[in-house]
Amino acid sequence: MIRLQNLTLQRGPQRLLEGAELTLHAGQKVGLIGANGAGKSSLFALLRGQLGQDAGDCQIPADWRIAHMRQEVDTLERLAVDYVLDGDVRLREIQAQLAVAEQAHDGTAVARLHTELDNADGYTADARARKLLAGLGFSPEQMERRVGDFSGGWRMRLNLAQALMCPSELLLLDEPTNHLDLDAILWLEEWLKGYPGTLILISHDRDFLDAVVDNVAHLEQRKLTLYRGGYSAFERTRAERLAQQQQAYEKQQAQRAHMEKYIARFRAQATKARQAQSRIKALERLEELAPAHVDSPFDFVFRESDKISSPLLDLSEARLGYGEKTVLEKVKLQLAPGARIGLLGPNGAGKSTLIKTLSGDLSLLAGHLGCGENLAIGYFAQHQLDSLDAKASPLLHLQRIAPGEREQTLRDFLGGFDFRGPRCDEPVLNFSGGEKARLALALIAWQKPNLLLLDEPTNHLDLEMRLALTMALQEFSGAVVVVSHDRHLLKSTTDEFLLVADGRVQSFDGDLDDYARWLVDFRARQAPAGTAAAPAGEKTDKRAQRQAAAALRQQLAPHKREADKLEKELGGIHDKLAVLEEKLGDSALYEAARKDELRDLLAQQATLKTRESEVEEAWLEALETLENLQAQLEASE
Repeated sequence: MIRLQNLTLQRGPQRLLEGAELTLHAGQKVGLIGANGAGKSSLFALLRGQLGQDAGDCQIPADWRIAHMRQEVDTLERLAVDYVLDGDVRLREIQAQLAVAEQAHDGTAVARLHTELDNADGYTADARARKLLAGLGFSPEQMERRVGDFSGGWRMRLNLAQALMCPSELLLLDEPTNHLDLDAILWLEEWLKGYPGTLILISHDRDFLDAVVDNVAHLEQRKLTLYRGGYSAFERTRAERLAQQQQAYEKQQAQRAHMEKYIARFRAQATKARQAQSRIKALERLEELAPAHVDSPFDFVFRESDKISSPLLDLSEARLGYGEKTVLEKVKLQLAPGARIGLLGPNGAGKSTLIKTLSGDLSLLAGHLGCGENLAIGYFAQHQLDSLDAKASPLLHLQRIAPGEREQTLRDFLGGFDFRGPRCDEPVLNFSGGEKARLALALIAWQKPNLLLLDEPTNHLDLEMRLALTMALQEFSGAVVVVSHDRHLLKSTTDEFLLVADGRVQSFDGDLDDYARWLVDFRARQAPAGTAAAPAGEKTDKRAQRQAAAALRQQLAPHKREADKLEKELGGIHDKLAVLEEKLGDSALYEAARKDELRDLLAQQATLKTRESEVEEAWLEALETLENLQAQLEASE
């Protein structure tokens, strides 16, 4: 078991744990939660032996093997599958010793090492590594690519696969879902449910925690409290305790009174019926959850547009994609005020392509996109975080879009996003990904949109901010289109789902459980079909087979050229970004005299990263098309 007794842990002047107690038994699966900066990652470092306690005891069985998900990549030249296999350190040691023994023609050592290799499941290691990679969304072709060829998010997937590959009695995972799409998250859930060792998991995804863990360890006020059950059970238990406090009660009653007043006023009005229903749902959730989050630092709403048009957007007979590459076709979508749509679909199917087209960031290849006269779009995407002015503070960012507003009004608004006091005036240069995402959302919320287009808005956000965003979206009366791997956000803020798959956008008649089942069927359909035995007496038309194979080979050529062209362009972008990042690493660049040069470099970086995202998506689509055609060709020959 793991036992922390009277533990004190300090980093610099900050005391993270003081007199903390925690006992975990072998095989337990525990979610570790707490505010950002509370010490969760430091506790992981302690368990891994990378950090020592300042007082008390930290006991872990000496023979336990510990696996963890690294946050950095230290080699770019390894092939992806080899990089994952490197996670099994003992396997690599045996293989290295075996190579030496074979070169020395030491038969005794060779026999012994082959036995050790068998005991370490070495003969199945390559297949197991490929199965992990496939579950995390890698194609067979990608498994043979260099680590350096992948973007940062896909490198984190490789680090996750490497951690899962490592035989262990204790597995430490820090935000493993941050760079995963929904289908990869569902696969990871099943894998972790079957993991036989002790799991400690840091995550801001409440549905993921509910599915995987059987206990929650809450780090709060330098103490660790263990709750039985998943995250929802933790919320209920903690709410029961905090609801006794007068402060929690008063805040909850104020929120309830506000929502009930709105419902009573607008429930009978047809034009406000959807919004009233949204408040009813929020009210139902508020009864159970608000007391558990009384100490949340976030409290904001999306300021709503004074004018509205119907429809807001009208997309008809549209073909969407990049350059000559079509991703989606015959797309028809009309967005009315109050529409609340979640986009579902496998990785690379075109969800982000659709969002970018609706936002105007991507031009139509064909068809028509009509915009309402009073359309006001609030668009959130991850690449926008890199477009923030690194030298400007949150207050200055907001002053630029609201130059006539009182400073105190802007400060009060930013306070709802937990930018308070000196933090409101600090440049965003050293802000975390979560802080940048909160600022980007604050800028959108201020500008009174009547249509929100949100592409993975919860990436980097902690549990409290995710809940605040969910509540703000429930209060928002405009239209919402969201792509998210956070199932709780999707369930709580959308009324209908659209399925983006197989080059089409169609209504999805079902819930997220139905979608999980759809994904299983989709993967089965995507798998190359085996050659079925022909019934007795049935003759195969060999000439027709040869003609079909020849036609497929002709189709392969242009797709191969397109994939090679995109790969070359992507490599060039990576090289340019590397040069820019080296220049941005020069501390002298941030002197006042060079502010124009810094602004230009940051603008170039933002443009290149946007193009990198577009080219990478188009390249992955081209590779997928190639693989499908190749599979058809192999089946026909």
